[in-house]
Amino acid sequence: MSRFAREDINAISPYIPGEQPRDRKYIKLNTNENPYELSSGAVNAISKRFLADLRRYSDPECTELHRAIADYYGLDSQNVLATNGSDEALAFAFYAYCRDGVCYADVTYGFYDVIANLFGCKAEHIPLKSDFTIDGRDYFNKGKTIVIANPNAQTGVALDGGIIREIIEKNSENIVILDQAYADFGNFNAIPLIKQYKNLVVVNTFSKSRSLAGARVGYVIADSELISDLKKVKNSFHPYNVNAISQALAVAAIRDKEYFENTVKKVKEVREKLAGGLKALGYIVLPSSANFILAESPNICGRDLYIKLKQKGVLVRHLSDERIENFVRITVGSEEENEKFLKILTEIEEDEMR
Repeated sequence: MSRFAREDINAISPYIPGEQPRDRKYIKLNTNENPYELSSGAVNAISKRFLADLRRYSDPECTELHRAIADYYGLDSQNVLATNGSDEALAFAFYAYCRDGVCYADVTYGFYDVIANLFGCKAEHIPLKSDFTIDGRDYFNKGKTIVIANPNAQTGVALDGGIIREIIEKNSENIVILDQAYADFGNFNAIPLIKQYKNLVVVNTFSKSRSLAGARVGYVIADSELISDLKKVKNSFHPYNVNAISQALAVAAIRDKEYFENTVKKVKEVREKLAGGLKALGYIVLPSSANFILAESPNICGRDLYIKLKQKGVLVRHLSDERIENFVRITVGSEEENEKFLKILTEIEEDEMR
């Protein structure tokens, strides 16, 4: 740290993103990207004429994108705020609503701690149960902002709608933030609930289910008064936060409903086959409603398994959280990628047993 920086910067532990290596070609199953390409409708939205107009600033109001998202969910544009990935959406919400305290699971998206520390928000970590599920009662009447990733960002385990409703109702005087980065791969989406609950903030992204991780487009859905709060934060920090290319891609992607539904269906089907293959090898596999699986080998610790796989050209994610350090997180790849992965994994396990 330089002598010019604020002293508290030294106390910040930045978020460490998943590897994006360039040294060789890997079967890349480490950052929960979609194995299927962006829809052709979205690709075709970017013409040479469009690119020529990049001399102009992007629309700071994201007018067309807000309208497209609102139309998709049957809402008003005033209920939507587009952001530079869902991480920016979370940062805006933490800044606006978490100064007096925030709580979330002890095993969840690591960025929550980073944002809380950056903005000086006192964070409470609520332990998951022994089976890595959330006990909804632990979140009743907390007197502070609640953040829940549903499905959970590290485990893939999801809460059902009934429990989500109870948590929102039992915290009517506080904001409940639902991080739904992986919700499209599950069976519950809380976005319709914003019509009923004024204290609900739903964060979503185009990165996972709509194959736009590289474009960095997220969004918030909430009551119009809450969106006004978050717009003030956005315009005080980053008025042109979503670039013109990303806006156009996202508009086309959310309007291509058929391609989206087919892609999500394929990911779900392949996920179940991958889980079955892991179980056949004796792995402990947590039930996933996301596009990844958290699994534990019967023979190899998580760190060693990550290393052995990387040596053989497969990238998975090993997370340092103490409770899941013996697990690896495996992104659901294409059927071909998963077959190659399981073959390599079988070889590793057989070598370990010799």
